[in-house]
Amino acid sequence: MLRQTGRYRTLERDLMELQERKLFEYFIVVALHKTKAGVPYLPEVTQQFPLKLERSFKFMREAEDQLKVIPQFCFPDAKDWAPVDNFPSETFSFVLTGEDGSRRFGYCRRLLPSGKGRRLPEVYCIVSRLGCFDLFSKILDEVEKRRAISPALVQPFMRGIMEAPFPAPGRTITVKNFLPGSGTEVIELCRPSDSRLEHVDFECLFSSLSLRLLLRVFASLLLERRVIFTADKLSTLSQCCHAVVALLYPFTWQHTYIPVLPPSMLDIVCTPTPFIVGLLSSSLPRLKELPIEEVLVVDLGNSRFLRQLDDEDSILPHKLQAALEHVLDKRRELACEKGDLPNDSSSLSTVVSEAFVRFFVEMVGHYSLFLGGAEREDESVSSPTLSSPSSSSSSSSSSSSFQREAFRKAVTSKSLRRFLEVFMETQMFAGFIQERDLRRQGLRGLFEVRAQEYLDSLPGSEQRGVNKFLKGLGNKMKFLSKK
Repeated sequence: MLRQTGRYRTLERDLMELQERKLFEYFIVVALHKTKAGVPYLPEVTQQFPLKLERSFKFMREAEDQLKVIPQFCFPDAKDWAPVDNFPSETFSFVLTGEDGSRRFGYCRRLLPSGKGRRLPEVYCIVSRLGCFDLFSKILDEVEKRRAISPALVQPFMRGIMEAPFPAPGRTITVKNFLPGSGTEVIELCRPSDSRLEHVDFECLFSSLSLRLLLRVFASLLLERRVIFTADKLSTLSQCCHAVVALLYPFTWQHTYIPVLPPSMLDIVCTPTPFIVGLLSSSLPRLKELPIEEVLVVDLGNSRFLRQLDDEDSILPHKLQAALEHVLDKRRELACEKGDLPNDSSSLSTVVSEAFVRFFVEMVGHYSLFLGGAEREDESVSSPTLSSPSSSSSSSSSSSSFQREAFRKAVTSKSLRRFLEVFMETQMFAGFIQERDLRRQGLRGLFEVRAQEYLDSLPGSEQRGVNKFLKGLGNKMKFLSKK
């Protein structure tokens, strides 16, 4: 039976949180300092905007707690630093999870302050509830440009950003700001129309892992296992972690998610609950000393597993996995067929996203036939291929009379039924069903559109419960041409 609880992260909850929200909550500068000679550098907040947190007491308490730990996320490698002459600026991000499961993103630009001689870098960090890496990267570009002229120009610019209206997906906002030598500049900030891909760079993931290893990681996450990613660069860690989580759409990772884990918090990986964690390679020696079991450790720098459970290649149904791998292997060719440039990141992201959406459509796209309601129950009883609702453990007195067994048995593939038997016990699946049971007709994302197209393409008898599942994933991905 699906637990009816508000604890699951769902799209509905995220949309409710979007109301009356600012583009970002606060902006800070973090620098490295030593308390005394002979000890490692420590990161500290040197500037903060706004200075006063003028919202609810709960928000203020949470924000104050976050301000204490954010410096560690900005400099997880603080102990490794020494003053340098040159340092190319680096952009990365991290995620903070609140007590209620809500997430805030930290967008960071690490660079050397102006001056001559050897010096230490500092980090400009924007904390927002909005997951949109490209938009905040553009803001950080403007911050870096103004800071190069004078640090005093940064705060007025960020004040203008904070006062700007919160943009809806696909909408553009304009911010006017005076820049010495250039006059008043008008900066346009646009949110992509597809909010699922706002925070995602799939190519970074594909360049770091072979397809076979990537699908093994994907399979492990579907079973909500513990996964640790390691890399030398913060940017690689954050981009790959965000990308692999995006592959799970329409499902949402419900557990611990820390794309960049400070070494001081390394004990988190000893927890028995599922997690996705990113670690700098410099933390690997200490990681090996910890008592961790049943964890997948992924080396992004060398495209290999440092630790595994050895069953990762047998988790997914073989035919679905093979078809998905085939499509992903031809992602550039498919992007060209759409009429886009083969190296255009947005078209490649669309191809990758559609491939995984199609994978899930083939796997669970028939879910709507088994959501509660007398009309659907009558349908399912009349179908000889389905179990009666009365025999389904989840269709008793639960407010979500999702017919679990009928849903699973509607699949003709034995390997897919076996996979669903395990997958349906995850919190991801529970949250997926809960969200759709709550919203019913109100939810029309890409997955719902593709699932309905899929159901409409099936003969009548199949729409009443029989899913033959491999009907087109590998045949040139015709659905990519559909808008």
